Amino acid sequence: MSKKQKRVLYRLILAAVLLVAASLLPVTGVWKFLCFLVPYFIIGYDVLLGALHGIVNGQIFDENFLMAIATVGAMGVGDYKESVAVLLFYQLGELFQSFAVGKSRQSITQLMDIHPEYANVTDENGQLAQVDPEEVEVGTEITVLPGERIPIDGVILTGTSTLNTSALTGESLPRSAVPGDAVISGCVNLDGVLVIQTTKLYEDSTVARILELTENSAMKKARAERFITRFAHYYTPIVCISALVLAILPPVIRLAMGFSGEWGTWIYRALTFLVISCPCALGLATPVAIMVGNGVGAKHGILFKTAVSLENTGKTRIVALDKTGTITRGEPTVTDIIPADGVGADELLSLAYALERRSEHPLARAVNSRAEQDGIVAAELDSFSALPGNGLTGQLCGQTLVGGSGRFISDSVDVPDALRARAEQLSGEGKTPLFFARDGRLCGIITVADTVKEDSAQAIAELRGMGIRVVMLTGDNERTAKAVGAMAGVDEVIAGVLPGGKADAVRELQKTGRVAMVGDGINDAPALTAADIGIAIGAGADVAIDAADVVLMKSRLSDVPAAIRLSRATLRNIHENLFWAFIYNIIGIPLAAGVFIHLLGWQLNPMFGAAAMSLSSFSVVSNALRLNLFKLYDARHDRKAHGRGNSDADKNIKNIIDTKENKTMKKTVTIEGMMCGHCEMHVKKALEALDGVIAAEVSHEAGTAVVTLSGNVSDDTMKKAVEDQGYKVTAIN
Repeated sequence: MSKKQKRVLYRLILAAVLLVAASLLPVTGVWKFLCFLVPYFIIGYDVLLGALHGIVNGQIFDENFLMAIATVGAMGVGDYKESVAVLLFYQLGELFQSFAVGKSRQSITQLMDIHPEYANVTDENGQLAQVDPEEVEVGTEITVLPGERIPIDGVILTGTSTLNTSALTGESLPRSAVPGDAVISGCVNLDGVLVIQTTKLYEDSTVARILELTENSAMKKARAERFITRFAHYYTPIVCISALVLAILPPVIRLAMGFSGEWGTWIYRALTFLVISCPCALGLATPVAIMVGNGVGAKHGILFKTAVSLENTGKTRIVALDKTGTITRGEPTVTDIIPADGVGADELLSLAYALERRSEHPLARAVNSRAEQDGIVAAELDSFSALPGNGLTGQLCGQTLVGGSGRFISDSVDVPDALRARAEQLSGEGKTPLFFARDGRLCGIITVADTVKEDSAQAIAELRGMGIRVVMLTGDNERTAKAVGAMAGVDEVIAGVLPGGKADAVRELQKTGRVAMVGDGINDAPALTAADIGIAIGAGADVAIDAADVVLMKSRLSDVPAAIRLSRATLRNIHENLFWAFIYNIIGIPLAAGVFIHLLGWQLNPMFGAAAMSLSSFSVVSNALRLNLFKLYDARHDRKAHGRGNSDADKNIKNIIDTKENKTMKKTVTIEGMMCGHCEMHVKKALEALDGVIAAEVSHEAGTAVVTLSGNVSDDTMKKAVEDQGYKVTAIN
């Protein structure tokens, strides 16, 4: 409990005791008024000051003004006890509200604790000195001691440790950190001393970006909140005018009809009307739910940049997914080891390891990683040579080892039909087969692929179970894309699209429903911006995160349905809160106005009106807090959304993309040395980094790169960019 909350509680207790005492004292007249005036000011002085402040600043019609008018009026007509009781109930409701809002802020407040206060830098005397992280330049070596937070993103130079990443990702288990690992700011170093070379300025580091997202998340009001704000702008003055009319018009009419005016009765009802009409619950309905929803998301590593992002994510009808790094891991791994007759799996892997450990190719790194994982001891080759675009050869103890593509191996080795058919089958599944032979005899095949993440298929199945259509957008070739799409279980696959083409595809999909785009790379930024909701995988490029509305810190696709689930739950909660806020007023206002007196004999006094008002706020806040119990990853209660996007729009997507891209200049670069999708990726990135290049569509099978240009880019420039990656350009047309 905060000091402010304690003070309010003490005031409540003191005022309640004094109210009881004043009610029991045998006094009348001025002395009775003074006895009740003491607890009135003790419990209500801040309400009166708030009303006065609002009047001075031109913001007259707020809840403080309504409560001040109602209670001062009650004191004026001699209802001293009711006046103090109204303020007691009002302050009690405000205290409950304060507790609830404080609890809803906990997750975000905890997230703010990741802010690093200093960075350890070695000074001129060789001693560690604490400096402001904002003063540290890129490339500086910083030391992180056990128990300290990593202040800036960087790469570990020396030291091993385990890192607590829970504040950033929500993951409870620590992860190991060794030299060469990239680490992000905000993580806690648990045991070892780490020397880290910074790769970013503090303002660009992960922790600074997260804090910025968190601080800005509530700046833009949700649509429902904006509606309530506009509604309250008219509602409160109408309430005040209605109360004035209720206090004056009936007595005047009665007097005109020759009856007693009963001014006291109608003023009493008008005051009760003011109390019950106070829009506290109405104003709380949306912001409290949004605050709790944001807190729940932050606790699980799901960051919504604005309240609008949280509100709109649940309205998604189509999810467009990038392939590499989003559905798949984004790095090659060994998927199959198929030895030939008479050759063991370890023998095949050992042979491949002896060759590939001398190569820098991404596929080689995949083979090497698998061999090291399996404990294979590397053999030292007597000689080695790489043949770009073909494969590798080497000598080991007088034996000739050869590894490479099927086409290369077939020139010198007889490949059995069964293994050739198996290789073609695996190629159809999006895998790259590598053939290995020894002394002219095939030893077997090792396939490498960018594998689908463990949770991708389940996440996509959950999205489809929610009535959401799932489309995969990728610049990869159609064969590989369809194989990955089949494994992941997406509804549609759109392959061979350039970055601009992804954005066009998103716009076309938007014709059938709200689209959320999920991506992690620079090439996804245009599509993320074009989508109704852009969702960035946290481990992705900075530009992708900047373009997104939602950031998934865990880099897991399963957080996409979780984010949609949370948004839907928050929207339901807002609607429930608005129901409770309105239902109290719908019942209470006519009751306070005396509508039911002649029909049922029911009447409401200000004290019970204040109690009902406080109960309304308490109901709204309590309902919002239920979101803390919401299970983001439980798909059992998912409901299918209506208006699921259909595939009719797909017929036009490629046409639109092609039409747009045909308006620009294209050149075809013929390249030697590309063997797989990862070669394609290297060439693609190199070309697309050039000024004037819109996009590059690369195929290792065709040995070409079709480059889309927005301006004049020289052939020499493109040739240099490709050959710097280790490939040979033979022609540019």
